[in-house]
Amino acid sequence: MHRAEAEKLLSRSRKFADAAEFHFMRGDYDLSVFNIEQALKLYLKAMLLKNGADFPKTHSAVKQFIILGECLGKQQQFTEFSEKHALEFASLEDAYISSRYFPREFTRKEAEKLRQLFLRGEEVCPTTYW
Repeated sequence: MHRAEAEKLLSRSRKFADAAEFHFMRGDYDLSVFNIEQALKLYLKAMLLKNGADFPKTHSAVKQFIILGECLGKQQQFTEFSEKHALEFASLEDAYISSRYFPREFTRKEAEKLRQLFLRGEEVCPTTYW
């Protein structure tokens, strides 16, 4: 059951990543960032399921990221990555909150940094899944 659910989450993650790219190219950076945030969270949830863990009920991508590191036996590597990119993770959490409660405009530079965070995930996550 977990495998099928994980595959659905990965598929949705890819669709959000595609939407993020679409909105980035159009200059809709706030929508791009929102979609990056959704893509990352769905990806992390899928990876947690694929590794036999239930995902936590949290809106924090960084918490999910750290838990995934623990599941993969790479806690130090994931912690270092999350500390190095703490501002980017915080901006993604801002994107989640602002999309629901109050508007926040993201610049091209901010959106680009968050795109790169998503793409750089392969530094610490298995490349066959990222």
